[in-house]
Amino acid sequence: MREITKNVYWVGKVDDRKVPFHRLVLEKGTSYNAYLIKDEKTALIDTVDILFGKEFTDKMAEAMDLAALDYIVINHTEPDHSGALGSIARKAVNAKILCTAPAVYELMEMYKIGKERFQVVTNGEEISLGEKTLVFYETPYLHTEETMVTYLKEDEVLFTCDIFSTHVADKEHLLVSELPEDVSIMEDYDTYYQLIMDPHRRYVLPMIDVVKPLSLKIIAPSHGYVLDQNLPSYISVYENHALESKKDLSALILFNTMSGNTKKMARMLENELVKEGIKVEAINTEKADLDEIYTKIQKADGILFGTSTRYADIPGNLEVILKELKDLEVEGKPAAAFGSYGWSGEAVEVVEDYLRAADLRTLRSSDIIKSTGMSDIEFPLRVRFNPENSEKEIKKAAAVFIDVLRY
Repeated sequence: MREITKNVYWVGKVDDRKVPFHRLVLEKGTSYNAYLIKDEKTALIDTVDILFGKEFTDKMAEAMDLAALDYIVINHTEPDHSGALGSIARKAVNAKILCTAPAVYELMEMYKIGKERFQVVTNGEEISLGEKTLVFYETPYLHTEETMVTYLKEDEVLFTCDIFSTHVADKEHLLVSELPEDVSIMEDYDTYYQLIMDPHRRYVLPMIDVVKPLSLKIIAPSHGYVLDQNLPSYISVYENHALESKKDLSALILFNTMSGNTKKMARMLENELVKEGIKVEAINTEKADLDEIYTKIQKADGILFGTSTRYADIPGNLEVILKELKDLEVEGKPAAAFGSYGWSGEAVEVVEDYLRAADLRTLRSSDIIKSTGMSDIEFPLRVRFNPENSEKEIKKAAAVFIDVLRY
């Protein structure tokens, strides 16, 4: 246990192995930073990796009466942070578990904890511990949907979980200010951003908008060093990376439509892209010159292909265009399939087959999951009947396509 500011303690675990992590091996190891806040009420901020859950719980039980713990804050549900929750919660029988709404069922399923133990906190909500106040801010998709950060208002400490972290196991130093003057963490800090946060870059600037107005003395992440000096420079790394993007981008949306629902999808996708400054041309292929379309395909930075399904087939002349893709210069160009259907919806899957055969950079659900961890966005994008009932899903898909275009 190590005090980082008055009555705020680091209670984590330094893991100096070569750690398997997100399909990587962390050659410098890492740490799992948890924090204990003592006041009239006591709060634990996050836990440690599930591998060290029992060790963590035993040490916490030696340091305090766990029955006196009032709150367990889970900023992010992944088991390298929530891993000791099951064992801690069984001993801290009076503690409420504070998290966002999407986190509740994940944690219930992972650790077999009853719903009555949870208290959902919302964006900007405050909870008093006595002299100290916790404030919660949602930061979704950094790097999963349920993520939030926790601000200790009076002490000006921000607990950020994965955000602003480094993967370094250092048993001698915890605070950046403790490092020798000639030692910088920036290389490790930047590498962490590129590996973990960059796939979610579209959500970084909204997070920056939350963090920048806060008065901060310490940023306490869940991996690596606690940042207690030069905080604007660390925040700016995230901001600058997020602002780096291609400009003057163009997208082409090609579609056919039977009842008008695929056309509605095309318009909804177009609106989302235009909002983000993408130049978009949406074309109903039944009414266009095919040679002109082939020229536009080669000029566009990315293409969305939309189709209805008619007896399991692609109606109209869109399939003629798809068959020509392999003979056009489109390799590596971002592309995705979308469409509406009433019964089976095979045509959208067939479109995707053509895109992959032409070596387009085809967005698929499996690739999105592997690169971002987002399991609620599906490609190809298929909507049954009226797309207005799937507006949220269409907006999310558009956001991912924009990210792929820009980066």
